[in-house]
Amino acid sequence: MKKRTIIVLLFFMMMMPTIMYSQQTEGCVKYLTSFNWVKMINAAEYLSKQRKEKAAYMWGNRSEWKVYTLLYFSPKQSKFEDSEEKTAEDNQTYSDRKEVFFMTRDYENNTFFDAIEMLGKVYLVKDSIHPLEWKILNDMKEVAGHVCMNALYTDTLRGQSVIAWFALDIPVQAGPDRFFGLPGLILEVNINNGAKVITAEKIDMKAITEEFKLPKKTKGKQMNEAAYLSVIKKFLDEKKKEEEFPWGVRY
Repeated sequence: MKKRTIIVLLFFMMMMPTIMYSQQTEGCVKYLTSFNWVKMINAAEYLSKQRKEKAAYMWGNRSEWKVYTLLYFSPKQSKFEDSEEKTAEDNQTYSDRKEVFFMTRDYENNTFFDAIEMLGKVYLVKDSIHPLEWKILNDMKEVAGHVCMNALYTDTLRGQSVIAWFALDIPVQAGPDRFFGLPGLILEVNINNGAKVITAEKIDMKAITEEFKLPKKTKGKQMNEAAYLSVIKKFLDEKKKEEEFPWGVRY
């Protein structure tokens, strides 16, 4: 079974460029993004057992939070953003203020532009795309009606183990959040064993035009990817020294 799966994948990867530009697959994916605070804290290896047990006791059955997110995609570009639609949990927030957030990828020109509100500031990050080092695995399952294969990525900066499931029948390299670069549309992402899970609920295959447009003016601090990652690293290092969880940085 594994040998057959590998053969099918290799054939699919060889045919991908031809399929991508002949079919011009594009559309919108609605994801349900779930956060589990207890699992996030448990995944932080530097935190003591006592802190983790305290968090589990405090959060109890209220440890999950869910929001909707959207991905607009085509073979040439993608845009990921928060949805205006609210979940039951999201409706319980105390403020309707929407944070500045979008992530775009231009696969044709190998560039990206992200706007992320974090730590009290808006960061405008522009740079060339740097491919993620995925390891293709052999498992398969169905997500949102599509047969998917999984892949592993290890984020050493954030201390995260990421499992992504990509659709074999939608040959675009787009995906939710900062994840992309697989030989099929990413329909599910599982970070640190369920600490954060992004799962496709609905896929609408349609022509995408206006949705790719960005706000005319987005104010923030402009920087490249290296500078942005150094901001995150500095904050994470500070929290490790203080033995605190790094709330304020997107997980």
